[in-house]
Amino acid sequence: MFIELSEEQHMLQQSLRAFANDAIRPTAAENDHASNYPADRIKLLADMGLMGVAVPEEWGGAGMDAVSYVIAMEEMSAACASVGVTMSVNNSLVCDPLVHYGTDAQKERWLKPLARGEMLGCFGLSEPGTGSDAANQSTVCVPDGDGWVINGTKNFITNGPVAHAMIAFAMNDRSLGTRGICAFVLGMDTPGVSCGAKEHKLGIKASPCSSVILEDCRVGPEALLGEVGKGFKVALNTLNGGRIGIASQALGIAREAYEEALQYSTERQAFGQPICEFQAIQHKLADMATEIDAARLLTYRAASLKQAGVSYVKEAAMAKVYASEMATRVTHQALQIHGGYGFLEDFNSARHYRDARVCEIYEGTSEIQRLVIAAVTLKELAG
Repeated sequence: MFIELSEEQHMLQQSLRAFANDAIRPTAAENDHASNYPADRIKLLADMGLMGVAVPEEWGGAGMDAVSYVIAMEEMSAACASVGVTMSVNNSLVCDPLVHYGTDAQKERWLKPLARGEMLGCFGLSEPGTGSDAANQSTVCVPDGDGWVINGTKNFITNGPVAHAMIAFAMNDRSLGTRGICAFVLGMDTPGVSCGAKEHKLGIKASPCSSVILEDCRVGPEALLGEVGKGFKVALNTLNGGRIGIASQALGIAREAYEEALQYSTERQAFGQPICEFQAIQHKLADMATEIDAARLLTYRAASLKQAGVSYVKEAAMAKVYASEMATRVTHQALQIHGGYGFLEDFNSARHYRDARVCEIYEGTSEIQRLVIAAVTLKELAG
């Protein structure tokens, strides 16, 4: 599969790289150090149309394609991984299911302001005892008149403390298994909704994360997203697209770490010469460059298939598992090239190293991605 960016995509890449350099990168280290949510930077993304990249223009989005979304995610994540994941959640996990499953009324109420960046969304699937086993929902929804009452706790919710809306999943009939799960879209100001304390994390520290508690949370019938009992389908299809977003984030983190290590290797002197002249360093740089390109091609392929409207489940899982593990390897080597200075928070390599690690965990661990890839491959073999 040959993938070449169009002239418009090249122009988008160049303009977003310049924007990221000027507006996002300068505050990334400071916000990470202070664990400060950069609301002012997210507002700038909204002004650029980046909070609803692939949302149709009629619903408040930029109306761009899936590859353009990958380009945008890579550029923002290279500048600041925390900004990148905030953008990814809003685009992939909140706007996307509303585009595909929302009613016109839900799109008017929620999608338009989310895509325009006037609101921020979060995705409530994971629970304290339910991570990779997402089908085993402890949160329950009980019919109440013409609406529902929801009770449960969601865990590790990115954007949770600063979000205005949430896509939430709850079990309606446990005897039906995954066919007993419902999806909802609700406001974070709904009575009964509250957030736990902000989590203290290893990386992406400027991206706020917390538990979200739903206690006797009553919502009307208009909150149901999709059909009763089809919530797990909403979740899985949403996560398939979300994997492309996280692959793009990992790609951006790795590229930034590589480019900084490459530049540092031309400046750092050892034994009377720049360290880039040593074969050991050259081999590291060669491997890093090769892996980044491989991850980018996998990610572009998955996005191209999504845009074409054909199955991309396996390809998205491949892109996610390879790009995320690649980012861990590349940031490791980037820190190594920086030597002792790389271990200091004064240099960005430590931040990149910390930020990369979560890409192997959220929106489906590497172990889950391999199960998905194997399942689809075996299904294809069986015909």
